[in-house]
Amino acid sequence: MLTRAAQVSMMSLLLAGLMITGCAKRPATTAAQTAAPAPTPSSAAPAPTPSPSSGAAAAPGGAAATSAQTPRPSPREFMAVAALKEVYFDFDKYDIRPADAKTLDANATWLKSNADNLVLIEGHCDERGTNEYNLALGERRAKATMNYLVSQGIQANRITIISYGEERPVCNEKTEACWAKNRRANFLVKPR
Repeated sequence: MLTRAAQVSMMSLLLAGLMITGCAKRPATTAAQTAAPAPTPSSAAPAPTPSPSSGAAAAPGGAAATSAQTPRPSPREFMAVAALKEVYFDFDKYDIRPADAKTLDANATWLKSNADNLVLIEGHCDERGTNEYNLALGERRAKATMNYLVSQGIQANRITIISYGEERPVCNEKTEACWAKNRRANFLVKPR
């Protein structure tokens, strides 16, 4: 029979194992929410709704997080453009820093002159924190970036955001300099 201390140790190890393995990881995605335009007589047919396999994030109660009128674009359809630069964030923050505001101003200028492109903003985090926390923080970073672009005149309905949390690092070292590279919002585009 195990002693009380051995039982406590065993339970602690089991709980730690459960916490480490956790649930399957999925990126959180959100599309910009805008009012759907009134249907015209020539467009009386409803638009297709996103299927559950399209990766649409579900809201509480099972409703899709996107408007039923607009299907969510797939992240695989987007590509990087050298003119759109990443922005970075401080540890555990999602505020736009002054230097990064200048980068976003340049990105907004490019997006205005290329109005035929949709933009996907990816939110990323460093490895510190739980998977769930980092997915939420990555989403807040992508939303803050989107809100800044919208304040600069970019239409919200052109923007989709996705959070990968800590799942797509650009640097894997365990240093502050490396972690700083992973705390970012990345931009991808696709033609409409």
